[in-house]
Amino acid sequence: MTTTTEAVDTAHAVPPRQGGAIEVFAVALGLGLTSFGGPIAHLGYFERTYVERRRWLSASEYAGLVALCQMVPGPASSQIGFLIGLRRAGWLGAFAAWLGFTLPSALVMFAFARLAPHLGGPVAGAVLHGLKLVAVAVVAQAVWAMARKLCPDLRRAGLALLAATLLLLFAEPVMQLVALATGAAGGMILCRRVQTQQALPTLPVGRRVGVAAMVAFLALLVGLPLAAQASPRSMLGMVAIFYRSGALVFGGGHVVLPLLRGALVPAGWIGDGAFLQGYGAAQAVPGPLFTFAAYLGASIAPQGSSVGVTTLWSLVALTVIFLPGVLIALAGLPLWNWVGHHATARGALAGVNAAVVGVLGAALYTPIWTSAILSPRDVAVALVGFMLLERWRTPPILVVLFCVSAAAVLAGLA
Repeated sequence: MTTTTEAVDTAHAVPPRQGGAIEVFAVALGLGLTSFGGPIAHLGYFERTYVERRRWLSASEYAGLVALCQMVPGPASSQIGFLIGLRRAGWLGAFAAWLGFTLPSALVMFAFARLAPHLGGPVAGAVLHGLKLVAVAVVAQAVWAMARKLCPDLRRAGLALLAATLLLLFAEPVMQLVALATGAAGGMILCRRVQTQQALPTLPVGRRVGVAAMVAFLALLVGLPLAAQASPRSMLGMVAIFYRSGALVFGGGHVVLPLLRGALVPAGWIGDGAFLQGYGAAQAVPGPLFTFAAYLGASIAPQGSSVGVTTLWSLVALTVIFLPGVLIALAGLPLWNWVGHHATARGALAGVNAAVVGVLGAALYTPIWTSAILSPRDVAVALVGFMLLERWRTPPILVVLFCVSAAAVLAGLA
């Protein structure tokens, strides 16, 4: 069986050592309880834990995993954790790594979905409005940071602007796919000279497994929407939406916001207010931002459902949104090699990443800004939140506390 152990920098590679799934789960659970700050911060936590303290892999091997998972769609930190768990303790270890890192924030988001509909009164209203202001600050900071990284030249900045313009002019959910496709096409022409890192990760995955994962990824991406046409407002319809959203997230977890919102809000699954409240709450918990799906799944379960049914919808939504990222990460090594050696493929990837900035920028205006900014005071609160994140590197949970507290105080003064 062909494996991916033919990595460069083998002299500094850490020989794979087997551990148990319980060990992997315990370490990942610790990260899931303490990893505040979003995907970039997660990579720092992972390096300190898995490379420096645990020495489960070398720095060069870790850098290869980061390069791989940032190239393909999906939540990079969760994909990296999954692959580290796979290397350490096999397939059961991979699942244990994902579960440990995901479980804490997923439980909190599920609890918030159950609690939010029962919140009432002026104080609760101010708190929920404060969470919307958190979304403004967080997404604005994400757009700013991603633009500097993914649009470093005029060509890619132009592709980002084109994607944003398309979405603002044509408010159809399908335009998100059109914007990404336009970015890919433009990148093939304009960004062929973009280079990628060449270090290869060391993964115990054979070529057959990678091919099978890619086939499954594409089959589900095409097949689920077709199957859901017979019953679009069923659980199968939800599965199709969450799988497609997870499959198209390039550039970080925040990009899932416009994808999910475009599929759920216009179709009446959930209102804009409830959607943004959940997104704001997701900034206050550690672990992957994709656990926002646990909140959404519980919120869009059929009205009047029992706790068991609501839990099932939440669990299915959570699992399905992570699934494409896992599949494409497993298939990623041959894809990563291919992209690294083909200028057209590198250009397409660069163009997609630039378009992602435009997609998120359009979402920053609508629905986030238009639904959260109701007065000059709101502008001031969101601006301070943005500066806390961008200039002073304040932990996101403190920004959440600031925005919620400021909204409550301002509501009391009104």
